[in-house]
Amino acid sequence: MQEQNVAPIEFANVGPAQRTNRVLRNTYMLTAIALVPMAVCAMLGSQLSFGFLRSSPIMGAIVMMAVLYGLMFAIERYRDSGVGIVLLLVFTSVLGLMTGPLLQSVLSFRNGGSLVAYAVMGTAIVFFGMAAVSSTIKKPLNGLGKFLMVGGIILLVAVVANIFLQMPVLSLVISSLFILFSSLMILWQLNAIVTGGETNYISATLSLVLSIYNLFVSLLQILGVVGGDRD
Repeated sequence: MQEQNVAPIEFANVGPAQRTNRVLRNTYMLTAIALVPMAVCAMLGSQLSFGFLRSSPIMGAIVMMAVLYGLMFAIERYRDSGVGIVLLLVFTSVLGLMTGPLLQSVLSFRNGGSLVAYAVMGTAIVFFGMAAVSSTIKKPLNGLGKFLMVGGIILLVAVVANIFLQMPVLSLVISSLFILFSSLMILWQLNAIVTGGETNYISATLSLVLSIYNLFVSLLQILGVVGGDRD
């Protein structure tokens, strides 16, 4: 049976402006939907023991990265069909579960709930701020895209290296750089939609939810280190 295309990359019967607005609207809508299982699974994950990850953190990190990259590849493979949406929701659910150990650690502080709220607010402020800026820039940010590609590779290498090094100072540096990187990724992705460079809302949503996740986790890690109160 032929696969039905539910996320077409082109809208043949509408003009460029209408097409861009549809992609942007669908991206925002799917992003909001995708954040729901992420939040639910994050709270669920905070109640789990994660014995495998705690007993073998390096192997656990490698396995989780393999799962995430496999899902990302599959989402891009099926980005023009409903399968892509389902895989995206699975992807955000896995991201939520991965947040569990960090949430456990932060919520163990006396002010843990406040720190989580601050991280959520900070993430929202950055996202809506970048969305506002992207709407005012009418030309493609091609140079920023190239910079982010190089920066993403460097950050990935740093993350993999710190899996083995386990250096707290390096972790803080990586988290700080991820805040900057994720903020710029949100700006670049939304600008790509506004300027017509991105016409698939599933691909766009994948990029945005990953940036939102990295931004939230990085903020939460830094807040936990500098603001955690165990007294």
